[in-house]
Formats: sequence, C-alpha cells, structure tokens
Amino acid sequence: MAALALERQGNGWRLQLNGDWSLASMASIEHELQTLTTPIDAPMICDWSRAEAPGIGPAWALLTRLRHLNAGGFPVNHIGAPHTLAFLQRLEVEQRSMQGAKVAPSPARIVGAVGRWALGQGVEARGAIGFFGRMVAVLGEAFTRPRALRVPSIVRHVYETGITAIPIVSLIAFLISVIVAYLGAQQLAKFGATIFVVDLVTISVLREMSVLLTAIIVAGRSGSAFAAEIGVMNLNEETDALRAMGLNPIEVLVVPRVLALIIALPLLTIIADAMGLAGGGLLSLLDLNIPLPQFMSRVRESISPTTFWAGLIKAPVFAVLIAMVGTYRGMQVRESARELGRLTTVAVVQSIFMVILADALFAVLFEKMDF
Repeated sequence: MAALALERQGNGWRLQLNGDWSLASMASIEHELQTLTTPIDAPMICDWSRAEAPGIGPAWALLTRLRHLNAGGFPVNHIGAPHTLAFLQRLEVEQRSMQGAKVAPSPARIVGAVGRWALGQGVEARGAIGFFGRMVAVLGEAFTRPRALRVPSIVRHVYETGITAIPIVSLIAFLISVIVAYLGAQQLAKFGATIFVVDLVTISVLREMSVLLTAIIVAGRSGSAFAAEIGVMNLNEETDALRAMGLNPIEVLVVPRVLALIIALPLLTIIADAMGLAGGGLLSLLDLNIPLPQFMSRVRESISPTTFWAGLIKAPVFAVLIAMVGTYRGMQVRESARELGRLTTVAVVQSIFMVILADALFAVLFEKMDF
C-alpha cells in the first residue's frame, strides 16, 4: 500500500496517509513525496488515522512538500495528527517569517551597532590595561622578593620558545634573504648595478626582515602555545587551584613567559640576521659571482652604526606584545574547548597584527629621528 494517496473530495482535496510513517521508512516516504506533484488549488484535509508510528522526520518532510505545492496558501486541516505536528507547524511558521523578514538598515541601527562595537572595544582595552598592570605589579615585587621571578620557569620557557625555534627561524631567514637577493639582482642587472644587491640584502635583513619574520614565527608558534596552555589550565580549574593555594596566577603563569620571550626573541633575531646575510652571500657567490671577501667588505660599507640596532631594539617590544596577547587570551578561556580554539586563533591574529603595527610605528619614529 502506498504511503499516501491524494484524491478529490467535493470542492477540495483529501490526502490519506497509510502504513509505516516512522523514521525507518523515511527513504520510501521521501520518494513518494517527490512523486506528489499535483498543485494544491483548494482546501485540503490530511488524514493521519491510518498512519502508523508517525515520526517527526517524515512529518516535517510532509509539511515541507505541502508548502511547496500550496503556492496559493489554501488551508490544510490535519485529522488524527500526532502531537508533534503542532510544534512542527509552529516551527514552520517561524522559519517562513524569518526567511521573509527583511530588516532595512536605518540610522538608529547603524549607530547602535557602532556603539556596541565601541563599548566592546572599550571593555577589551580596559581588561588588557588591567592585565598589564597586574603583571607590572608582580615585576615590582621582584625587587623586594626575587623569588617572584621564578628563574627555573623562565629558563624552561627560554628553551621552549627560543632554542627549539632556532631551526625554523634560521631556515626561513635564509630562504627569504635568498629570494630578496634573487629578485633584487634581476632588477638591478638592468642598470648594471648588481653590486647593490649586497646593500639591499644587508639593510633589509638587519633593519626589518629578520626581526619581523622572527616575531611572526614566534607569534604563531609560541603565542598560540601560551594561549592554549593557560586556556587548558583554566578549563581544568588549575588556575583556581593556584589561587586556593595562595599563589598568584600572573606570577606563576604569565610573568615567566613574558620574561622568557623578552630574552629569547632578541637572540633569535641575531641568529636570523646571521642566516639572512649567509643566504644573501651564498646567492651573490653562485649567481652574481661576488666572492665572499668582497661581499663582506660591501656589507661593512653599506651599514651604518644604527642599522643593526634598529632591528634589535624592536625585538623586546615585539616579545612583550606577543607574550601579553597570548597569555591574556589564555586567561580569558572559561567555558568550553570551542572557546579555547577561538581565543587561541584570536591570540595569533592579534599578536601578528600588533607586531606589524608596532613595526610601522618604529619605521615612522626612526625616520623622524634619522636613526
């Protein structure tokens, strides 16, 4: 017996539902509903009296099919329907109203959205400033209580954020300098000035590229690790346990990571400088036939007393920004693993943005200072 039968009844239609209408028969029911193509042009009676074990899935499929066929909006009366049908009909009405509702933008809505965004940014800024203040307070205590610095923890984080990052930082600095030298040689060869490839590589690597690339790598590598580690501790209520034991989570979890990154990032920058110059020297030797003694002589001529320091000065500032953002977002994790993933992503994106913004401000400042 077919699951449904549509027939004329007077001036309207009658739809008789037969047999098993449980979720187990969903496939056959959907197939029969697709064969139901007669448009509804009059009131309809839908008889559920012969339907066995009607499930919510088949009922929803029936309502959806009838809505497509009933373009004129004729009344459909259900007889002997299961109690779940009323809920589905109400859900269908709400879904239709949501799809049809078109909210026109208005000045009040725009101003309200801008106001909510500004308020949210103000709350974020206040929280970040308060977090920075608590960290500075812990550092101030170190003058009277040196154990607040937790040297073993700092050493461990220097190893994890610095020493273990040397291979990837060295490789990327080497390859990027090779790319810059190769592209620069292509353009400068048009003017017969390939010797200035050495100047290009030296200045770009020492002033900008080494410290910036190193900071971005560390932000993606260590900044995310800071957020994830502290976030998991918050989910496991380990930070609450620290407070219950009378310990300050800022002192135990945040300050050692910040200080370790302040130590590690300048050292990684120096290694990146060396590998960048090595990459430029190798390409100059192989592609431009510039011997190493001539390359080193040109390096000494191209740099000024501030070239190396202009890049190195940025490293501690970038380290503070990366560590602050990572630990701050980690301390915000509260509810679920999904929140942990979201805030870890936010930490990486914001730390990279802050690093690039700070680098742009340094560029303007150094230009004004003729540094």
